Amino acid sequence: MNIKTKNQREEEILRELYRAGGSCRVSFLAKELGVTLETIRRNLKTLEDRQIVRKVHGGVHLVEDILEPTFESRLDKKVHAKEVLAKAVAETISDGDSVFLDIGSTTAYVAMALQNHSNLFVVTNSVFVASTLSTRNNNRVFMAGGELRPHDGGAFGVEAQDLIRRLNVRFAIFSVGAINADTGFMLHDLQEANLANIAMENAQVRVIVADGEKLGKRAPVALQNTSRIDLLITDRDPPKGIRTMLEENEIDLIVADGG
Repeated sequence: MNIKTKNQREEEILRELYRAGGSCRVSFLAKELGVTLETIRRNLKTLEDRQIVRKVHGGVHLVEDILEPTFESRLDKKVHAKEVLAKAVAETISDGDSVFLDIGSTTAYVAMALQNHSNLFVVTNSVFVASTLSTRNNNRVFMAGGELRPHDGGAFGVEAQDLIRRLNVRFAIFSVGAINADTGFMLHDLQEANLANIAMENAQVRVIVADGEKLGKRAPVALQNTSRIDLLITDRDPPKGIRTMLEENEIDLIVADGG
């Protein structure tokens, strides 16, 4: 999976930073990755130049605006915008369709907007999505296996990847952390990006749903092969640079206004 870095070492640094809660000492990174302080400092310089991390007093932390809040806090924010977006997504899905839904908070609203649909074939790694759409209207819901993460109820790892790789769906719905004209679609989490890449391979129509605040922002992990996305649904007209990116990758755009 492509990450907004130039090499594997920088990806490993970001992974360790996330595990440490967003900040740690440079010496800790060197010890965990088994490399010299100079190697860590050299890679941190590149990440700092890209405004992904910031070095302070022998330590380093992720830049605040690329950190992602908890699932619960995200679920309670921008409720109206997410409901508008979810309605637009639900209108593209018919009874009997097959769909993959990820663990994003916007995708959670999509699941709620699909509660009146029937005979859906749902694949998800989100316990929220699974509980929302199972035992309803003759739906069939396949929940990816593996340990559930405590902060968002998402399943990842080999078991989850195996299920998603085996099941083909018509629609794959993804929420993202940021959309940038230069990088494309970005997430905050490597595991989410890896699973999204697999889900994309097994879907006919790939849809990104994101509120307007994500436009022009950045996050650490870039989704691979932007051109594989078929549709972006957002609630705000994207700036020129992002529109150009969409056109160059032949990605359709729906701007949902709630009307």
